[in-house]
Amino acid sequence: MTEKMEDINASFSDLLGEMDLLTQSLEPAAELSEMDPASQRESSFSIGFTDVNESLNELEDLDLDALVADLGSNSITSEERLSADEQNLSSITTQESEAAAPPLTSNTAESPRVQQRSEPQTKADKIKLALEKLREAKVRKLIVKVLMSDRSFKTLMVHERQTVREVLDKLFEKTHCDCSIDWSLCETNHELQAERIFEDHECFVEPLSAWTRHSENKIYFVSRPQKYALFKEPQVFYMWKKNKTFLSGITEKTKKLLLKEHFEGSALIVPDLEGMLYLKDDGKKVWKERYFLLRASGIYYVPRGKTKQSPSDLACFVHFEKVNIYTTDNYKQKYRAPSNFCFILKHPCIQKDSHYIRFLCCDDEHTLFLWVNSIRVAKYGTVLYHNYQAAVKRASTSKPTEPNPNSHSPQIHQQDNPVLLKTTEDNDDNDYLHKLPPDFIPLPPPGQTQL
Repeated sequence: MTEKMEDINASFSDLLGEMDLLTQSLEPAAELSEMDPASQRESSFSIGFTDVNESLNELEDLDLDALVADLGSNSITSEERLSADEQNLSSITTQESEAAAPPLTSNTAESPRVQQRSEPQTKADKIKLALEKLREAKVRKLIVKVLMSDRSFKTLMVHERQTVREVLDKLFEKTHCDCSIDWSLCETNHELQAERIFEDHECFVEPLSAWTRHSENKIYFVSRPQKYALFKEPQVFYMWKKNKTFLSGITEKTKKLLLKEHFEGSALIVPDLEGMLYLKDDGKKVWKERYFLLRASGIYYVPRGKTKQSPSDLACFVHFEKVNIYTTDNYKQKYRAPSNFCFILKHPCIQKDSHYIRFLCCDDEHTLFLWVNSIRVAKYGTVLYHNYQAAVKRASTSKPTEPNPNSHSPQIHQQDNPVLLKTTEDNDDNDYLHKLPPDFIPLPPPGQTQL
């Protein structure tokens, strides 16, 4: 009996330890909840700036006018709705005196019109009015600083319902660049030395809300040829066991047939990727070699003493639900990894080193390229394919625009073969733009089920 009680106590202690580790890993979310409501409201619509006044000052006059007009129209709509409610209530309770009483709509509706006539003229007045309207707005709006490849930046006003695709379209208008399918919005995590590309269907504001108040994370607008490389060269992923000579001879007709077979059929077909990868031990800078297999539900590995022929012998490494995938930088030095071709899988709220992050390392760049993009297919499947089709359609219908001499247009760094890109161990922002582009798996879009 005593031994059983000791086992129960030990198990309970282990459980408490796991809960403590989880609490520490989700500390950024706790910091936001404990923040003063006024300051939290202020930080909710300023990303990349020290305060809201600075972010509003960086907005172009056209964007600032649009913001004030948008918020003002919301305010007018609310006032008119309130006026209508008051009028209905008055007609019910005092039906006999309604004819003699002056209509409530005229005075109430006149008020916002008078306010519109006395519009602020100076930028300082506009900023003051915008701050007042932002505090009253029901839809959360953010002012975001997006860095360009030439080290300049653009300031955007976005709301919580906008997708990454819509933000990209807004940047196309501001930068006057082409609408190539390679243009991407990329997030960098300074604490973890990790990067990822936002998927086009993702809500742009949602991942930013997981950042801490004083986060050093950044958003880049850059060209990434690998973003849709899987759909441009599907044979590389679905015929990865073939030699390079065979793959280079694949025709465009065969590529279209591959896409139709794997993405337009009755069921999604995930690349049957498998091979040796290095797994980092929890809390240690020790890496162990394991045989991993990719499946639609997650990543599995073969334990020691078992074989891959028996599905029951496979151990689940991670499920794709509610995890993002990041490529990393210089983990050979940071975590003593066997190479710098690493990627991690983690919950979006985890912003620093944690026991709950899964680390994997590849032998070479091509293997990393295959695993990262194949995982994206396993998680999103046809949603990713629809993103690609929408991007192609947007690029084909766009008209080339003349560059604006007053705007900072991002520089394009195209690569002939995205599979053969080279990486660097330098951490400077200049070199970051030439590194292996990050790919990631955000949360499933609204209304979509896990594949």
